[in-house]
Amino acid sequence: MKTKNNIKTLSQLVQEQYGKKGTLKRDNFDKGYESFKLGAMIQEARLEKGLTQEQLAVKCGTNKSYISKVENNIKDVRISTLQKIIEVGLGGQLNLSVSL
Repeated sequence: MKTKNNIKTLSQLVQEQYGKKGTLKRDNFDKGYESFKLGAMIQEARLEKGLTQEQLAVKCGTNKSYISKVENNIKDVRISTLQKIIEVGLGGQLNLSVSL
């Protein structure tokens, strides 16, 4: 759906650049986006709590380098470690869902 002045939605731009859902190129893009989004959410929550990466690392028993790598989508994170970061380090609750 185009809007005034030929402005396109994000969905339209993604589809043009990476193809329709279900194609290999699009699936790879979506997977990368989800990983990026997780790191961005952790970083945002950390900043909202007023914590440095070092402080968060100490609270959840890891190191600053690990937190940085997770936030910047350089390191895959285990669910158990993610749970510690969210629940112990940030005082939140981790909720997971599966969509088929």
